[in-house]
Amino acid sequence: MSVKKKTQKNKSKAADNSTKKKVAKKAAPKKAAPKKAAPKKAAPKKAAPKKAAPKKAATKKAAPKKVIQKKESLKKSVEKKTSNKKEEFLPEQYVVYPSHGIGQILEIEKKEIAGQMLTMYVIEFEKEKMTLRVPIEKTKEIGVRKVSTKNQLKEIFEILTGKAKVRRTMWSRRAQEYEAKINSGDIKLLTEVVRDLFRSDSQPEQSYSERQLYEAARERLSREVAVIERTDEQKAIEKMETILNNSNGRNEELNSED
Repeated sequence: MSVKKKTQKNKSKAADNSTKKKVAKKAAPKKAAPKKAAPKKAAPKKAAPKKAAPKKAATKKAAPKKVIQKKESLKKSVEKKTSNKKEEFLPEQYVVYPSHGIGQILEIEKKEIAGQMLTMYVIEFEKEKMTLRVPIEKTKEIGVRKVSTKNQLKEIFEILTGKAKVRRTMWSRRAQEYEAKINSGDIKLLTEVVRDLFRSDSQPEQSYSERQLYEAARERLSREVAVIERTDEQKAIEKMETILNNSNGRNEELNSED
């Protein structure tokens, strides 16, 4: 072959090689295209549910409102129960409080105590110069009762006419029993103490402690008798002791005959 033909072949081969390189260079960006598609796989879009977390937190914060609503509903239910509770006693009515005796209801008041609305009796004890407030629902538990009737008063006078019953035990023990009867609120037990501790002029004198207990029981009983008979306390005491003296005299006569 001639030199010219060889040079032409070499030139054509070089031209082919250069075109191939250019095509390869142009094709290279097409392969790199997937790199540009990477933003399509962006993870932030999948992370979107994480932004919803505050909504769940908001529901948790709202829980205390439900607790408050429950507490309010409980308060309302308590108020309804207390308001539906019928008043057993009325203003200006006399009642017997076990440990204090006769008292008079001044009014019925409502007052909020420890977050609860309570309906209470305001009871005045004039002799002791004392006023108590008793919740309506506690009256039965304490033992507050109505004043005895006239029919019950007849039974009381019958107990006074009976024979005294004195147990042969130590005075300290008997004194405790007498005190328990006086503070029981039971008018019959109170009457028994008056009967058993009464001493007429013809009988031996009482000890100081016996006299104190007798006077405490007589005072409690006479106040209730005075309210029942609509008289004063002194007249009630005189009536009671007249009955006691007469019954005591009869008992002494029966004992002497035996």
